Amino acid sequence: MEHAADVLVIGAGPVGLTLANALRRLSVRVRIVDRAPGTNREPRADVIFPRAGEALGALGVGETIRRHSYQMRGAEFYGDGRHLGSFVTGRFDSDYPCAMTIEQNDIERLLAEELAEREVNVEWRTEATGMRQDADHVEVTLRLPDGSSQVATAPWVVACDGNRSAVREWLGIPFEGKRRANLQVIQGNVVPSWPLSDRPGHGYIFLAGRCTVIAFPTPGPGYRIFCVRDDPEPAHTEPPTLTELRDLVAATADIPELRLTVVEPVWLSRGRFSDRLAAAFRHGRVLLAGDAAHAWAPIGGHGMNVGMLGAHNLAWKLAAVHCGQAAEILLDSYDTEQRALAQGVIRDMRLNIMETLLPEPLHRVRTALLKAALPWPGCQRRVEWLMSDFGRNHRGSPLSWQLPLLPGRGPQAGDRMPDVLVIPAAGGPPVRLHQLLGYDRWTLLVAAARADAGTLHRLRQDCAHSPAPIDVLPVLAADRDPTRHLGRVHDLKLIRPDGYVGLSAPIDRVEALRTYLARFLSP
Repeated sequence: MEHAADVLVIGAGPVGLTLANALRRLSVRVRIVDRAPGTNREPRADVIFPRAGEALGALGVGETIRRHSYQMRGAEFYGDGRHLGSFVTGRFDSDYPCAMTIEQNDIERLLAEELAEREVNVEWRTEATGMRQDADHVEVTLRLPDGSSQVATAPWVVACDGNRSAVREWLGIPFEGKRRANLQVIQGNVVPSWPLSDRPGHGYIFLAGRCTVIAFPTPGPGYRIFCVRDDPEPAHTEPPTLTELRDLVAATADIPELRLTVVEPVWLSRGRFSDRLAAAFRHGRVLLAGDAAHAWAPIGGHGMNVGMLGAHNLAWKLAAVHCGQAAEILLDSYDTEQRALAQGVIRDMRLNIMETLLPEPLHRVRTALLKAALPWPGCQRRVEWLMSDFGRNHRGSPLSWQLPLLPGRGPQAGDRMPDVLVIPAAGGPPVRLHQLLGYDRWTLLVAAARADAGTLHRLRQDCAHSPAPIDVLPVLAADRDPTRHLGRVHDLKLIRPDGYVGLSAPIDRVEALRTYLARFLSP
């Protein structure tokens, strides 16, 4: 059966658009539909953390996003109106060392424009109303903008249709979890008048016993104000008024003279949230991504980022299986890896002391600890590492093979490969390692000191038998501590298209490489 597209993406939010761009980068034919009339006008999410920035960079859209964003360079912490200390960012090796603030509606617009450059336009006002799976394709009934119906067929469907996913319900997949008790999030985009300096990329975090207020400037006028507070009136569901937001910020920051002015488009939001995971992220030829697969309270602001990283994880696997370059076990690993990522973020954000609602005695302990800890570079480094998502890994994935099982220093199988400076063995100046990797291929990284002509020839022959493209890359370390960043000099590392280590093994254990390739990279 001939299909107009290889993958039908349902939902054109940030995750669906990221996935569609990733698939097009891999020359997969894509169709993307959404029942909305166009890209979102509401700001909603507004932070892209460094690891998601790297993912967008690998897809060729990172620089476009960065040009329209602010780099988050630091923040000032206050507790009950008293200054506790300053926090700075940008410590880690990466082309995207800082988080970026940019409104979700701008992200969607830029991703849709990038997708159009790749000859795919979002089909707005097009709603999926039913679905049926067959052995080799999926049939989706679409309601078109003129009210007529169409049956679209594709070998694969990915549902990015939000936490109330119709596709997930059609498949009968439970959305497991429960509501967060006594918590609400109040947000707004405003211009504040206050006795504080206004600098692009520099924000403020105000702590009180039952409320945390985070304020960061946006590329448009003013600030995004994000308030986590208790929920004394759960039945009160209307959006907050500007006065309610002002009083909340003024009391938490101890700035009684504070004035707020709304910006266009006016956006004031009150939200209550649940922590939920779909029981399965794949059902035959249909996969779930983004909020359709997992959703939680926006503590830490990682929801959109985890969805984008999931799209980055899924696209290359789906393309490889569809094109006959890999076994379906590769695609099955998406559920394992993305589920562990979401569970890890939910767990860590529950322990986020900056946005935890505390009774007064514990709040006073928190402010004392922060005042003591913020001057320490080690403390700041640890917090930045957690928020960057660089340390999140796939060590528990079936795709992660570590030999020996007790490695030395350096990245292990399942870890993100650090973006450190290296010198290609072929010559040239030092270059960041991620610039030598590619989303359209695997990379076998070896130390040039151990990569003699015979070894390279043997490794290239082994890789040539794989239907998936693999680039053998010998490099010299440009770092004073290469073992910490690249691993042991006598190891090889097979790096996945998404930048994580798949196999780490001694270079003389060629049978491990052959077994790995036969296991995963064979149709």
